[in-house]
Amino acid sequence: MNTRMSFLDRYLPVWILVAMAAGLLISQVFPGIGDALGAMEVGGISIPIAIGLLIMMYPPLAKVRYDKAAKIAADKRLMLVSLGLNWIVGPLLMFALAWIFLPDQPELRTGLIIVGLARCIAMVLVWSDLSCGDREATAVLVAINSVFQVLMFGVLGWFYLQVLPGWLGLETASADFSFWAIMKSVLVFLGIPLLAGALTRIIGEKTKGRQWYEEKFIPRISPLALIGLLYTIVLLFALQGDQVMENPWAVVRVAIPLVLYFVIMFGIALVTSRGSGMNYAQSASVSFTAAGNNFELAIAVAIGTFGATSGQALAGTIGPLIEVPVLVALVYVMRWLGPKLFPGDPTLPPTTPTESTSLKENSHV
Repeated sequence: MNTRMSFLDRYLPVWILVAMAAGLLISQVFPGIGDALGAMEVGGISIPIAIGLLIMMYPPLAKVRYDKAAKIAADKRLMLVSLGLNWIVGPLLMFALAWIFLPDQPELRTGLIIVGLARCIAMVLVWSDLSCGDREATAVLVAINSVFQVLMFGVLGWFYLQVLPGWLGLETASADFSFWAIMKSVLVFLGIPLLAGALTRIIGEKTKGRQWYEEKFIPRISPLALIGLLYTIVLLFALQGDQVMENPWAVVRVAIPLVLYFVIMFGIALVTSRGSGMNYAQSASVSFTAAGNNFELAIAVAIGTFGATSGQALAGTIGPLIEVPVLVALVYVMRWLGPKLFPGDPTLPPTTPTESTSLKENSHV
């Protein structure tokens, strides 16, 4: 497989910034763009945005080795630690940060909580590879998170936005919040690409073989994820342009808890995985799986439930801008800490990452 990171992937933070700026510019040059996009909706879902979301979700799910799930899932320690971090610690931490930093901003707060519920299934594959994590373990955790989100995301959304705030005497989500709207969004935006990814691998390997699928097909479809992401960000910021320009402080207020969330979750996951006896590669996989979030799904759910121009969608849209640079930095942190926390571990990366050796040579995406 090609071991060099593509030009597009290597400068992902730059492209995201460019896409955001392009969307803002479009919103100012073409003030009617929001109405035009709003007119292309089916069942409350924007068709142009839905196309972008589905395109960017498909490649990561087509990369998953679903046939390895049973073997790695048998590792009870790995499964319990990862599932506990992803589905208990992560959502609770984001819920707490959202209420601490955004008590007076219900829409932004709800969007942030939705980000916390959307567990990683996409870019974590990049972070794991760059940190020399256990690729098969990462793939299995991604697959399990994907299935779990289809089954439970709606339940967790209902719990963290209505039930738990009610128990604590806090404000619940707006009255028009719909459990079924969340479920519909998850089934459409996660269920469809998950099914497509699994079928693609099964059919591709049966007809052409695994070597062709891994070395020829996957590299061809991989750029679609970035293209879909950037396309979606342009559209979202074109829709959100007026809000961002009129209230840039809202962007800052959402960014602060996001940065804290990524760093705290990474630290908790690394300490927990090392303390449970995992090696470096497994710990890297667990840490990035726990720290990363599926902002694609968070954006899709926010749009499907609250609308493309809502504060909830704005909070989700800020996610990739913050997540990408923070997790790239954490890749370097992981490789720097590796020899100190796991001395003599055979799964350690051979060298400390540099611009030429880590980002360009260690990636397998």
